[in-house]
Amino acid sequence: MSDTVIQVENLAKRYVIEHQKKGSDNYKTLRGAMTNAAKSVASALNPRAKREVGSSREEFWALKDVSFEVKQGDRVGIIGRNGAGKSTLLKILSRITEPTKGAIRINGRVASLLEVGTGFHPELTGRENVFLNGAILGMSRAEIQRKFDEMVAFAEVEKFLDTPVKRYSSGMYVRLAFAVAAHLEPEILIVDEVLAVGDSAFQKKCLGKMGQVAKEGRTVIFVSHNMAAIRSLCSGAVVLNKGRVALVGTTAECIAIYEAHNIQNQGDVWVRSVESKEDSLVITEIRSALKGEQPNLELDLEISLESRAKHKPAFIAADILDSTGTTIMQALPTVEGFLADQKPQYPVRFLIQLPPLIPGQYFASIWVGSHNTETLDFVGEAIMFEVHESPTIGRSFPHSPEHGYIVPISTIKY
Repeated sequence: MSDTVIQVENLAKRYVIEHQKKGSDNYKTLRGAMTNAAKSVASALNPRAKREVGSSREEFWALKDVSFEVKQGDRVGIIGRNGAGKSTLLKILSRITEPTKGAIRINGRVASLLEVGTGFHPELTGRENVFLNGAILGMSRAEIQRKFDEMVAFAEVEKFLDTPVKRYSSGMYVRLAFAVAAHLEPEILIVDEVLAVGDSAFQKKCLGKMGQVAKEGRTVIFVSHNMAAIRSLCSGAVVLNKGRVALVGTTAECIAIYEAHNIQNQGDVWVRSVESKEDSLVITEIRSALKGEQPNLELDLEISLESRAKHKPAFIAADILDSTGTTIMQALPTVEGFLADQKPQYPVRFLIQLPPLIPGQYFASIWVGSHNTETLDFVGEAIMFEVHESPTIGRSFPHSPEHGYIVPISTIKY
């Protein structure tokens, strides 16, 4: 008997996107909406009628020719940039949506956690939703009762167990949803990026639980942009790029390919290409230069901003990310608002003294806001810079991200 539990063959998913052409009324009025609706009905009833010139249809293939297989007990990461087709693939694997082409063969009971509160009814209490969700996953009442206390303890929502879940925070939602999915003994557990909703302690607990599930011989399919989590949990991975499989291989091989895709079209200059006139303070251009030598590198950022409307005095911050897009540190030179709305143009020189970094590619994201909870503009992964030399003089063997990205200066005392 084959130990393959998931087999995907030439899978494809097509969506049809409607576009409004320039010059159409875009349904801005009730009259316009009714007129367009009437024309659509008339066009459908009369196949010879000319199609409405105000709109067009476009085919979009979210997945194309996707093939791979998963063995029993495998821990497989699905990785790729936003829009690569990861969530579409998981929805098809979970039988939420049907593929346009291709076939999927699944041998075993599947439990999916694709978004916060999947399968929960907002008017029911947490206790009632545990039994409802368990029944949806195919469990008997006796099975649910046997695992009930363990699930509630894992979710840490005992105090609110008899409160309708519509009053839960997103974190409480995902705690209980994950507890149900992971504890009801599915042969295959599918988890999307939803774990990012929880706090770091809960995420660590979830990763530990998924590792335990895999050790018990069950299969885990895990989607995440957190490459550290993928490294620690997954034994293999599938890289998706623009709806197609870029690689099926080991975790290390797949993360390397993902990183290569991630750094394409990145450089030392970023210029805003899309107008955002409704924003009050806008970043229009970023230029960067890496100066100095290891272990004393400095990132020199020249940032151009435009004040286009009245706003509170704002300050600026920069996140430094590794090649997988994971933030490893933040530079915050001042929390005093120095960007006011009296001047339309603001050139800012932002100097960041970098700690000793291991060789590799890094990104800088720039944020401006008047308070840590009020963002005026944000440019994610705008700048890429590369560190070539080791911060440790005389080191000949390569650094590993598993041991961290920063090498603190250290000494030995005899």
